[in-house]
Parts: sequence; C-alpha cells; structure tokens
Amino acid sequence: MQATALEKIHVALGARMVPFAGWSMPVQYRGILDEARVVRSKAGLFDLGHMGRVRVRGPQAETFLQRLQTNDAAAIPPGRIRYAMILDDNGRTQDDILVYRNPGNDGFFLVVNAGNCARDLGIMRALAGNFDVEVEDCTHSLGMIAIQGPLSQQITQRLTNADLAALKYYAWTEATVCGAPMTVSRTGYTGEDGFEVYVPAGHEPKVWQAFFDAGREHGLEPIGLGARDTLRHEAGMPLYGHEIDETTNPLEAGLDWAVKMNHDFTGRGALERVIAAGGTGRKLVGLTTTSKRCPRQGYPLVHGGAQVGHVCSGSISPTLDTNIATAYLRSDLATPGTELQFLVRDKGEPCTVVAMPFYKRAR
Repeated sequence: MQATALEKIHVALGARMVPFAGWSMPVQYRGILDEARVVRSKAGLFDLGHMGRVRVRGPQAETFLQRLQTNDAAAIPPGRIRYAMILDDNGRTQDDILVYRNPGNDGFFLVVNAGNCARDLGIMRALAGNFDVEVEDCTHSLGMIAIQGPLSQQITQRLTNADLAALKYYAWTEATVCGAPMTVSRTGYTGEDGFEVYVPAGHEPKVWQAFFDAGREHGLEPIGLGARDTLRHEAGMPLYGHEIDETTNPLEAGLDWAVKMNHDFTGRGALERVIAAGGTGRKLVGLTTTSKRCPRQGYPLVHGGAQVGHVCSGSISPTLDTNIATAYLRSDLATPGTELQFLVRDKGEPCTVVAMPFYKRAR
C-alpha cells in the first residue's frame, strides 16, 4: 500500500484511513456531509498525492498527445488546461485526464486517475516508441494539494506571489508558494472555485500547514475522499469506475465536448462509426428521488415492469437536501421527467430523470 507524504498528518488529524487505488487515503475526518458543506460555504483542503502526474516533453510531444487523447492538444495555449480521455481502439474509455500545456510552452503535463496510472503509463510508453518524446512519471517526486470553495482564492493568495485574480479557470502558472518555486492551477473536482499546488517532494507538510495557518480564520478544514465524491457527484462530474469505464464511450456519457474529431486519436474510427449509426441507443442521465432511501451503485432500475439499467453513482446531496444518482438509460427514457423505480431488496422506490449537473455554483 502506497502512502502520500501527508499520511502521518492525516492520522494525527483523526482521519479514517482506507485503501483507495493502491494508496492509503483519508476518506473522512468527521461527517462526510458536514465536510461537503464546508467546501460549498467556506473552503476545504485535499491531499491529492495519489493522483498520477506525468510530464511529456520532446520535439514531438504535441504530435504524441494528439494520438494519445481525444482533445485537440494543438489548440491548447501555453498555460492552459483541457479535459480529455484516453480510449482504446474500440472507442472505450481507458481513463479521463487533464492535459496541461506548460506555461513556458516547453512541453506538457498530465494528471491521471490513481487507479489507472499504471495502465495509462503503459499505454503512453508503448505509444512513445513511435515518437521523439519523453514520458516521465513524477507522481512520487511532485506532491499535489488542492483547495476548493468560495474562500479558496482569498486563502491561497496569502501563500503565493501569483496574481490569482488574473488566473483563469482551467489555467496554470509558475509561482512562488511558501517561498519556493512551484506551479499553481485553477481547476477542481467539486463544482466550486479552487486551486491545485504542485509541490516538490519534501515540501508537502510545510505547504499543508501553511494553508491551515492562512485559512484558520476563514474556517478552512481538511476534506476526505468521501466528501470529494459527494461534491463531484452534485456537480455532475464523472468518476472512473462509475459513470465511465472500459465499457462506455465518451459520446453516450455526454462528454463529446472533450472529443475533437480533427485529429487521429486512438479510437476515433470507432466513434465515427457510433456517430454514423446514430449513437449507442443509451445516454447518461441524472436521477432524483422522493424516497428516503438513497439509490446506490449497482441498484437495478425498472420502467414498465422491465429492468432498463442500473445506478452508476448514488449519494445523499447535502447541498440540495435530497438523494441523487446517475445511470445509463435507453435514449427514449432519457428525457427529464421520465418516472422510474430503483430496486432495494426487490422493493421499488420512485425516481425521476433530471438534467445534469444537479448543482452549479453562481459565478
């Protein structure tokens, strides 16, 4: 089991540690719903040291990335970030990733899911043999700490010389943080404003503590994976192994906006065939329920007495004060307002198809 540089700090803070994607990670420090509310109203700090981090450099780095992933790497300006997917030859999703073009335009940086990191690196290294490119795994040489919530800019600005007000959403910049050179990005996986700091190994405890010193008066709290999952679910963001996996393609998942058909990425031909056939016949939808029971992953969905799908993700939404879920349904059932049932021990509970995201912050 791997551990991030902050594991001892999490234990000292009273976190409940669990195995996650081969890492020992904090799932919660106190109640998951309370932690989610802190992020929505104030700010929360996350240890993301388990996420995969990869540098891509060399004369053919851009050409390599055009083949590797679905978004248009050539169209990413220096210092900007794009969401994308790695597919197989059949157009099935191997991972969803973030692609960063370096602020100095001297290469790229990728953030990949912890559970898929080894597979992603294998795909990258096999493909790199066809290009003049270097793929460097820097997961263990570079920490990753994120802050999310409406007070995140105010708190983070106290630690860095970067002008965070000028840093756009899905952008990153070189900066000094806690007196050392680092990089700061503005993305997030909660539906709130926030930042990620990429921290050279050995500096993680110092930066973590500096955030709490800067954020104590603002109510900053540590946040675990449980609340992070609830927050991303409310914001309609997919999680690998739930809404997307090697059985889904990005078109049926509603992620076509991250697929640019102007370059020859792996899986493009398969997606072209899906488009020509009019789709796969199913779509990812949101569900809400008036039931006190929460629809959970794997629960069957029934319409007209027949099973029509199963729940991908389900959770209690502390922001909306209801229960929410996602599921793939036949296209003819994917219209908001369609009434279904989810089964709990063979007992039907009502649910309704709704548009996603469930939650969207005011800007």
